[in-house]
Amino acid sequence: MKRALINILLLLSGIVSGWFLNYFYNKPQTDRERAIIQIKPRPLDKYSIENLNILDVAPVKIEIGDTLKNDGDFTSSLFSFVFDPTLSGNKIKKVTGLINIPSGKGPFPAVVMLRGYVDQKLYKTGDGTKRAAEYFAKNGFITIAPDFLGYAGSDKESDNIFESRFQTYTTTLILLKSLKSIEVWDGQNTFIWGHSNGGQIALTILEATGKSYPTVLWAPVSKPFPYSILYYTDESDDGGKLIRRELAKFEDQYDTDLYSITEYLNRITAPIQLHQGTSDDAVSKDWSDTLIKILKGQGLTPSYYIYPGADHYLQPSWNIVVARDLKFFRKNFIIN
Repeated sequence: MKRALINILLLLSGIVSGWFLNYFYNKPQTDRERAIIQIKPRPLDKYSIENLNILDVAPVKIEIGDTLKNDGDFTSSLFSFVFDPTLSGNKIKKVTGLINIPSGKGPFPAVVMLRGYVDQKLYKTGDGTKRAAEYFAKNGFITIAPDFLGYAGSDKESDNIFESRFQTYTTTLILLKSLKSIEVWDGQNTFIWGHSNGGQIALTILEATGKSYPTVLWAPVSKPFPYSILYYTDESDDGGKLIRRELAKFEDQYDTDLYSITEYLNRITAPIQLHQGTSDDAVSKDWSDTLIKILKGQGLTPSYYIYPGADHYLQPSWNIVVARDLKFFRKNFIIN
């Protein structure tokens, strides 16, 4: 009798042990992951559009420096701010740029201006945005254009070519969050203007924040990453060898879709105005046609202007373009 009882207890013990082991190894993946110490994230994970979307960005102080120009209608000055482009809290860097403030007491609305590609060796503060920025400033808008890391008086950019690209997003996010430190800003009217690759940055910001910043795009780079980079590799001194080599390493570790604006266009809620020239040799009209079609398919009502014979800088239609931009900004102005 005693032996029989022992056998029963051993049998029950085996059954319980088997059930426990089966449960542990076959329970849902999410439960099993909770039982495992998290693996340290890869360094560029934080720059995915999904992760930029959940950032809690802290504002910094925008310091206005030397005055460069005062023509009576507005004052142009250098500005700078220090921040952590890596979002890790331990790598503080300085970014410089150009700010135009209209004459008068204010308060004034603000336009954050994002330029396209300019060779670092040739770049000067304000290149790519200066002319349009002065036009908007004369008409009562603060304009603020960052140089970005590696340009003009800014600190050195990341040695990783992709991190350097992604940090234009964190720079812009922190700049937008920090406008409150400009005393004459009206506190609620923020617009975005982006040209070429600056248009790609603008679209990324609209996706990452989900906010309705009224945005003007001049011939934006709107193709998926990394094609948006590979398309221009023939302009590199080495014909794009370095970029392709680094891209192979990147794709071995990361899902490029997580960094591509075309995967997140459905997050855009902002009013958009897009300008495209038919003789643009840097951004194909087909790209803008497709972008507008997608946005309209999502129920948005973007304004789309096509300029026959206009180049990448919207010449010879520049005057018409900026006048339409100004009208767009005023149409989307929030009145207290």
